[in-house]
Amino acid sequence: MHFVHPDPVVADLAARVEPQLPELVKSTFEQIVEEMAVYGRAEFVSHEELRASVTANLHSAMRTLKGEGSPDLSQAAATGRARALKGAPLPELLRAYRIGLTEVWYRFVDLAVDRDALVAATTAIWALIDDYAEVLTTSYRDTTAEVLLAQQTRRSALVEALFAGGAAIEGTLWDIARVLELSLDGTYVVVAAETPGLGREALPQAEARLREHHHASAWRLTPDLQVGVVSLRGPQAASTIVGLLRENVIGRVGVSPVYSGLGNTARALHLARVALSSMSPGSTGMVQFNESPLAGLVASAPEASVQLAHDVLRPILQLPGEERNVLLLTLRAWFECQGSTRLTGERMFCHPNTIRHRLKRITDELGRSLTDPADIAELGTALRALSLFGDSTRSPAPLR
Repeated sequence: MHFVHPDPVVADLAARVEPQLPELVKSTFEQIVEEMAVYGRAEFVSHEELRASVTANLHSAMRTLKGEGSPDLSQAAATGRARALKGAPLPELLRAYRIGLTEVWYRFVDLAVDRDALVAATTAIWALIDDYAEVLTTSYRDTTAEVLLAQQTRRSALVEALFAGGAAIEGTLWDIARVLELSLDGTYVVVAAETPGLGREALPQAEARLREHHHASAWRLTPDLQVGVVSLRGPQAASTIVGLLRENVIGRVGVSPVYSGLGNTARALHLARVALSSMSPGSTGMVQFNESPLAGLVASAPEASVQLAHDVLRPILQLPGEERNVLLLTLRAWFECQGSTRLTGERMFCHPNTIRHRLKRITDELGRSLTDPADIAELGTALRALSLFGDSTRSPAPLR
């Protein structure tokens, strides 16, 4: 508090100005409405409410200046809270208070008989302005913080429901889209980033950075992941998003394929997590999920896919580490090279005969043929599952 009890000179001036209060209220109200557009348009408060607020504050100020007790700042606190709840700008509120008390000061100046009286009146009024401003600002900011916390809590809950999908968003998808400012039928990707520690963001300021590039997004921080749904201005924008986020990658980050429709976000999150898990623990980088139909099929049924990989590749998976890795790398390279032993040899820096020998060893171990379409389909699917789910293929949970 800055206000000190006024001396008798100030009290006398206040008593002489008090009969002018109706005129003072009128002139203050008219000046605020004329000079401040938000009040002139009654954007946040009606003219009747504004007039009542001006009246209450000026009467309180005059009682204080007369020496009838400490300033009653409850009206200023109530005004700060009420305007914050409506989103009125704080600078405009402070200006309105200054207009009112400056009008009081003008009348004191007209009545002051000497320099000492003018100095005393000025000191008292500006101390009172400081007190009103401090209480108004504190109340406004406290209320704004409450509102922001409530909004963030609701936003976080809606993002969580969006990622949960199913019954969690049944009947509320439109509301989720409205609050998160996302389109129901827009184009999106989901990002899943491994957090570096509890409560720490893997992609700091991701939402703000994306907003700078005109991409809306919504994020949720969990103990192990920072996940976000990012709106694309077009299907080709996915590469821009990946490039932008990759600049600050500090761990493993998975990105879903591009998808349409906000209601498909839960499945996209699953695919983003699969992409993340395809990287080795402890590594750093960003991987976008392969959009092939087979990859989507494998990812959509992880338990069955893991079981398939274990059943098909068990003989090789049970081999000693180096031997197992060489055969698996060879088989994967053979698929990626469309079955060409020459191209496979070039990729693995081996003679084609070495590749043929390894492929023969693979077919002998697995009891499968690399010319039978059915065997090739199963081997390709098993390799895809192995790539997506990694070491989990070594000891799959039994299917029920």
